[in-house]
Amino acid sequence: MRTVLMVAEKPSLAASISAILSNRQSSSRKGSNGVCTVHEWNGSFQGEAVRFKMTSVCGHVMSLDFIGKYNNWDRVDPAELFNAVTEKKEASAKMRMPDFLAREAHGCDYLVLWLDCDKEGENICFEVIDAVQRSMNRLPNRQTVFRSRFSAITDRDIRAAMNSLVEPNENESRSVDARQELDLRIGCAFTRYQTKFFQGRYGDLDSTLISYGPCQTPTLGFCVERHDQIQSFKPEQYWKLAVTCELENGQQLHLEWERVRCFDKEVATMFLNQIKDIKTTVVDSVVSKEKTKARPLALNTVELMRVASSGLNMSPHYAMQIAERLYTQGFISYPRTETTHYPENFDLVGTLRQQQSSSVWGSEVRALLAQGINQPKKGVDVGDHPPITPMRLATPQQLEGDAWKVYDYVVRHFIATVHRDCRYLSTTVGVSVGAEKFSVTGARVIDPGFTEVMDWLAVGRQEALPDVQKGDRLTVASVRLTEHLTSPPGYLTEAELITLMEKHGIGTDASIPVHINNIGLRNYVTVETGRRLVPTTLGIVLVHGYQKTDPDLVLPSMRSAVEQQLNLIALGRADYDAVLRHTLEIFKMKFHYFVKNVNSMDQLFEASFSPLASSGKPLSRCGKCRRYMKLVETRPQRLHCTHCGETFSLPSDGVVRIYNEAKCPLDDFELVVWSGGKKGRSFVLCPYCYNHPPFKDMGRGSGCNSCSHPSCRHGLSVNGVSACVACERGVLVLDPASGPKWKLVCNRCDVIISLFDQAVKVSVLPGVCGSCGACNVKVEYKQEKSRLPDKATQLEGCVFCTEGLSQLVQMKHAQRTTSRPRGGQRGRGRGGAEPRQPRDKMAELAAFFM
Repeated sequence: MRTVLMVAEKPSLAASISAILSNRQSSSRKGSNGVCTVHEWNGSFQGEAVRFKMTSVCGHVMSLDFIGKYNNWDRVDPAELFNAVTEKKEASAKMRMPDFLAREAHGCDYLVLWLDCDKEGENICFEVIDAVQRSMNRLPNRQTVFRSRFSAITDRDIRAAMNSLVEPNENESRSVDARQELDLRIGCAFTRYQTKFFQGRYGDLDSTLISYGPCQTPTLGFCVERHDQIQSFKPEQYWKLAVTCELENGQQLHLEWERVRCFDKEVATMFLNQIKDIKTTVVDSVVSKEKTKARPLALNTVELMRVASSGLNMSPHYAMQIAERLYTQGFISYPRTETTHYPENFDLVGTLRQQQSSSVWGSEVRALLAQGINQPKKGVDVGDHPPITPMRLATPQQLEGDAWKVYDYVVRHFIATVHRDCRYLSTTVGVSVGAEKFSVTGARVIDPGFTEVMDWLAVGRQEALPDVQKGDRLTVASVRLTEHLTSPPGYLTEAELITLMEKHGIGTDASIPVHINNIGLRNYVTVETGRRLVPTTLGIVLVHGYQKTDPDLVLPSMRSAVEQQLNLIALGRADYDAVLRHTLEIFKMKFHYFVKNVNSMDQLFEASFSPLASSGKPLSRCGKCRRYMKLVETRPQRLHCTHCGETFSLPSDGVVRIYNEAKCPLDDFELVVWSGGKKGRSFVLCPYCYNHPPFKDMGRGSGCNSCSHPSCRHGLSVNGVSACVACERGVLVLDPASGPKWKLVCNRCDVIISLFDQAVKVSVLPGVCGSCGACNVKVEYKQEKSRLPDKATQLEGCVFCTEGLSQLVQMKHAQRTTSRPRGGQRGRGRGGAEPRQPRDKMAELAAFFM
């Protein structure tokens, strides 16, 4: 029996698809990577009996990056990145996805790919193919790789996709490869240069990265352009004539002046004087006309994001995360689509019938089915996916909070597309007061149509007019001149920004919310009331700097042209290498021009931000000049030596303080303690070693708990206790700065173990435990606070095995991050010794972490 391997994009999708195709008869087991599940069943494929194995990836299998030597910001000129060697790396080393896929593909004969049906999904298809092709059996002269095309997780759609498999589209995958490489090279080159240049000069930038992105920067440009319009706006005074008339029954008409407004007060006063003494008038005309408010087009991604921001008060990025979750749960169709036209064979009635038992909109649906649906308005079919529609009924109890809000809108929008247009009677009453003409317009609903379900679009009651006929006499109740000021436009809302990005071709329906989210994360804009995007000083200065240096860097036309070329690659009409080469050459020249003229941007930064030398407060001594370095507490946190002119990065999002005036034996810099994080993590570090690791086994950004100096009393060799029970290479290290609430902290993962609360001193001894291989410790208490047996003041032994000590270890603060403990890990490394933890003892310790 041959075997068919099928791969979906997410574990939840694999579970849903396998349940449908196996008629809920599949067996399941956990995959070897501990993340993905494998579902198996017997069935038929290509006319023969087969064994199906269905599993998944978790997004991209591989990611593009530069080879190791180009990832050192200090040693690599950013200009080199335009030609630097790149490589595909595992997107997540913890998941070991390529190995997992290769293992599951061993001995399989066919591969069926169930990745999301967009360009990114197509790219992941080929990542999966690369991972499994060497493990699969070779069947000469037979197609063995297939691609499914589906837009919803329903029995009908999935079975239809299985019966009409196609080949994966390499051109679409190549267009994604091209976008990844362009964004990597261009973004990294500009970002590294800007970050180092400006963060080395100014102390209050308050952004971890001064980043540039071919899509991100034009997106920011739209926000700053609106800001500039607001700042440059000069309000003007104008005046309006406001007239209120009364009918005989006492009802009032508030009339609008047909001249609308007057910018000259003397002229406006003249008009007022002409009519202010008139006490009665008559209705000149009453014109009624039936009008319609058209039902919406079918829902696509951009419209969903717009409504989520303007109507549901959600960021586009968050709304799309919810929509994707609803899709994987089978409640809505695929939420990434540009199409606004239903396919000819789309079952509109069947989709509508699914909603007729709803307690929320069921009555409207039943009435619509009884009357007969209307054909949806003809939209645009770009050939990607059908519009977003509900796929099955849900209740507010099933989908709480924001998930229900998104689902509720999707359903109501779908119902509205097959509903009647809203019809209403628009009535305009014309009135002359002296020589000046006035009017008032109102509306009365004839048929609410689709606004029954989209009630926020209904014609309001306040728009109705009293019953007025031509020739009716009116009493002029008041005539006055009102003063006004012209007002500037408001800051861009997210919904308006999405419209601009779509219009100018910036990003795709999948990436638009990411770009908007990024400019917020980089502190370039803040989101204020009404989800309006207000640029920060940094965002404004960046855009103005680009405009002053090279406006093309911020104009949307540059990225729009690139997107057009990428689309041509996807259609097979442009050469991948030619597009890549041409685009990189243009941006490379622009990069060199930018570097040459960066001083023009720097002038703007100088006017807006404080020099690094005048920022911050003294904290610790520099190991070179022995003067105090200043702590700059912005994002990122830094220590700056004004005498040496050097700046040292520190961990972000935490508190940095001096550590007992202790010094690093390697470079004489004073040590500091960083504490922060959700779990109370902290560690001691040397500012110089943190930025310039002294040993090969120390990565950049490592603290003293990873330093292998053989005798430093602050390092791993002196304070290491045992191998971590949760991660593969971590060591549990005593945090010497944590007393009196002492902790063991893993130097590689998030495991934290609290122990020996209120002890005066805890130290690690040279000896090791004979049972588990952990280093022994010595604990000292004051007698009145002692928690040791018989109120002893000190005790030596193993924190895991020694009675009297192990009871004082609070394992509940640790968090396991892998599926099982691993034995044989390196301990402290004292004198080359590698204390081992037997597997049975490790398993016993791991039980505390569950």
